[in-house]
Amino acid sequence: MAKPTEWNQFRGPRGDGDAKDSDLPISFSERKNLTWKVPFEGKAWSSPVVSEGIIWATNALEEGKRLWAHQFDWNTGRQLKKILVFENPDPQFCHPMNSYATPTPVLANGIVFLHFGAHGTAALNATTGKKLWERRDFKCDHWRGAAASPIPYNNTLIVHFDGYDVQYVVCLDQKTGETLWKTNRAFDFRTNNGDNKKAYCTPSVINHEGRFELISPAAVATEAFDPSTGKLLWTARTGGMNASSRPIYSHGHVFVFSGMGSMSAIRPGGNGNVDDSHITWSRRKVVPKKSSPLLLGDFLYMVSDEGIASCSDPLTGEVIWAERLKIKGQCASSPIHASGRIYSFSSGGDCLVFKAQREGLEILAHNHLPDGCMASPAVIGDSLLVRTKDSLYRFEKP
Repeated sequence: MAKPTEWNQFRGPRGDGDAKDSDLPISFSERKNLTWKVPFEGKAWSSPVVSEGIIWATNALEEGKRLWAHQFDWNTGRQLKKILVFENPDPQFCHPMNSYATPTPVLANGIVFLHFGAHGTAALNATTGKKLWERRDFKCDHWRGAAASPIPYNNTLIVHFDGYDVQYVVCLDQKTGETLWKTNRAFDFRTNNGDNKKAYCTPSVINHEGRFELISPAAVATEAFDPSTGKLLWTARTGGMNASSRPIYSHGHVFVFSGMGSMSAIRPGGNGNVDDSHITWSRRKVVPKKSSPLLLGDFLYMVSDEGIASCSDPLTGEVIWAERLKIKGQCASSPIHASGRIYSFSSGGDCLVFKAQREGLEILAHNHLPDGCMASPAVIGDSLLVRTKDSLYRFEKP
């Protein structure tokens, strides 16, 4: 039985939201299947990460002048450490829909990496919390706040900076924080309006026929780089702006999202401009602007911002079914999968569990948690870890 033993980055160890065979509770609440609950006040949309019995999560207040890291015990939920990572006396503007601590941390090689966009990136010892290094020299105007999470690749950390003014990707040495490469966006945005140049997307590294590619969606286009050197491999003009859904790879395609309600299926392995040669299909129907997809077997599952769940054929883009979930708020949190079930959380507090199946929407449970979710959940073994706007919950069957 394949169950995650760690959840070390945004959307889990493979970055795809799939908890495989975890036997999570279908129904849960403040009283049902609750292992523990701890208050976690602030305004932060980052997801918690977990490894070796320790939970890390970032936090901030609405004004953004202090940026924190919190360490919790997995078994009890007890807060072990609260560390002031950065003081930020003059924070950039942050849209009310966003927060000053939206990027999800990374756990790798005994280090927790904390990223707050242009306000700073830091590495702490994951056990003691001692700061190992920090970088505050990467600048860009996020315009609406930062959201892209860093990702681990071998012994490096890769981070997007897609701002109003400048747009680039950096790769850092995990141990020292030294810059290994930095690559500017190479395509023509065909606009002077910086608002149309910004993006919030967390990238993914894939292995396509033996070639590793860093799939890096931006505004207007998606680029693929060699993750070891930063060399540009190919570019596809996927359109849009504000891209935030993490790309996913399966069935010989990467599935990327524009941030404006459209998506594309692209065959990796190309060189140069691949608009005419490698884009298999694009579509706009029931496509999320914020949350990331699930690709399970031969089907692509998504939940749009408005709460429309859908099942599609990943090879053609055909929508097999699309049905509205009865939710309050919107679905910005990315869904997860476990044992044939999809878990979707809304900003209004709805937590729906439905079957991952071709035959249509079958809701198994409609749960509710006060204050709602912007963060995406994490899974360890048969436990579900959920961060709402003011609390951290662990759920598990008795």
